[in-house]
Amino acid sequence: MDKKRILVVEDERAIADILVFNLQREGYDTLVAYDGTDGLARALGDAPDLILLDVMLPGVDGFEVCRRVREQKDTPIIMLTAREEETDKVMGLELGADDYITKPFSMRELMARVKANMRRTVSGEERARPPVQSGEGLRVSAENGMAYKNGRALELSAREFDILHFLSAAPGRVFSREELMEQVWGYEYYGDLRAVDVAIRRLREKVEDRPASPRYIMTKRGMGYYFAGEEQA
Repeated sequence: MDKKRILVVEDERAIADILVFNLQREGYDTLVAYDGTDGLARALGDAPDLILLDVMLPGVDGFEVCRRVREQKDTPIIMLTAREEETDKVMGLELGADDYITKPFSMRELMARVKANMRRTVSGEERARPPVQSGEGLRVSAENGMAYKNGRALELSAREFDILHFLSAAPGRVFSREELMEQVWGYEYYGDLRAVDVAIRRLREKVEDRPASPRYIMTKRGMGYYFAGEEQA
């Protein structure tokens, strides 16, 4: 089985060296970039399986790298940030990052995040993408990792598909944000749970005709989220 390859984009070489050492000890291959320009080029050209992306980078910052990677790739991205501002953390998630971790962090925590994101069901590049499937409404196909709206394939990230697939497998059942984090993200979350809210909002924007008045991905106030919709394919 081929080793998974992780791209580390970190301008502080001492931190990059520590990350590379620990990742290689866990059995991963690594690539390193010390600025945003090189990091973006490697992210798009070298096909890493996961990206550890610092926010504060010379040249192109981590937010811009994340945004531009998401325009073309579904590669899992974990943002590394020394910033404490809450808006910075949310911004990374809004731009398409899968997760963030605030420095200083323990290697045990980071490796748990890396392994959890590596376990996502299927990457966008690996999915079959037939352009049309018969049937009206929303259909979720576990067979090929795709979702269809009125017969057309939706462009979902792997994390977005995972959430939709998980919720739609138990229609009507309400899942708390903690349960979704454990079951979909794959670990107990060490910080706040806004990653779930941001991911749900992004998913609704792609699935719902009117995201503010959803038909499929519903909120149960004070409890969590549930799916109300058609059957799975």
